[in-house]
Amino acid sequence: MMGIATRQPLLEADEVSVVFPMGGGFGRRRRAVHAVNQVSLAIHAGETLGLVGESGSGKSTLGRALLQLERITQGEVRFEGRRITHGLKSDVARLRRHTAMIFQDAFSSLNPRQTLGESIAEVLRVHNKVPRGAVPARVAELLTLVGLRPEHAGHKPAGLSGGQCQRAGIARALAMEPKLIVADECVAALDVSIQGQIINLLMDLREKMGLAILFIAHDLAIVRHLCDRVAVMYLGRIVEEGPCEAVFSHPRHPYTAALVAAIPEIDPDKPLPDQPLRGDPPSPIAIPPGCAFHPRCPHAQAQCRVGAPPQTRHIADHSYACVLSHVGKDTVFPLTGGRLHEAQAR
Repeated sequence: MMGIATRQPLLEADEVSVVFPMGGGFGRRRRAVHAVNQVSLAIHAGETLGLVGESGSGKSTLGRALLQLERITQGEVRFEGRRITHGLKSDVARLRRHTAMIFQDAFSSLNPRQTLGESIAEVLRVHNKVPRGAVPARVAELLTLVGLRPEHAGHKPAGLSGGQCQRAGIARALAMEPKLIVADECVAALDVSIQGQIINLLMDLREKMGLAILFIAHDLAIVRHLCDRVAVMYLGRIVEEGPCEAVFSHPRHPYTAALVAAIPEIDPDKPLPDQPLRGDPPSPIAIPPGCAFHPRCPHAQAQCRVGAPPQTRHIADHSYACVLSHVGKDTVFPLTGGRLHEAQAR
């Protein structure tokens, strides 16, 4: 998106960490789950940032922490330049008035005892979005905006399809008149055809309303279609971030390259990747030293296995946390068969 770099971000995270303590006792050392580790990112007004990674990478925890739905252990979140973490209660309240979340499980995110109209009207009344007499008309307007009919206001979630419930969840989120929506795997449980409808809906709403969207997903094909930028998360850290086309066409981190190589191809003649991503992520209770990806990386160097995680390096607006240097425009790692002469350690 043009001009983004010159504007103040709508929301910023600076070195944010989320740690969940675990029980000890009986002489055992207390342990902790390091769900999010020193993450910094920025979301600008009107843009869509994709947040991708395997299950357990910390994506959902980060999304919740940005909206203060999860306690931040360390670091800072700012919304429109105002400090939210350990900030004034009025600033936290302002964040919650201008942000909303769309959850993966549409059925459980809606109150089964309420009709869709009652669920949306509750948001409008609690936050004083419209005069009481205008609530029914606004409910009908929001339902129409997300592709439902005004008469759906009288339906309960049990009588609707998954796609209809997700649209209702989006309508309820829009009732907040948000500047930012965090969409947490909001199409993962839907049929492919319904996924496309919801994605198109989000794209339309972004254009009509100038929404910023943090789109959390594990499906890279959807992210490439929907998002302006993408951040790749591994074991609680952002390992690569940049414009979607730059990251997908020329991934700079071996983990990103393996994810890109694993995107399903429609062409049956195209072979599967020679070096699929191997193994499982380490436990967030015992994160390996050095680069946390090194136990699974076919290009790991000696320096990757010790010390602190690699520092983030920048090429224009494309950043990555890896010691490998890249030569020319060719991508490396699984997409080129892992030729090491194209990726040498510093």
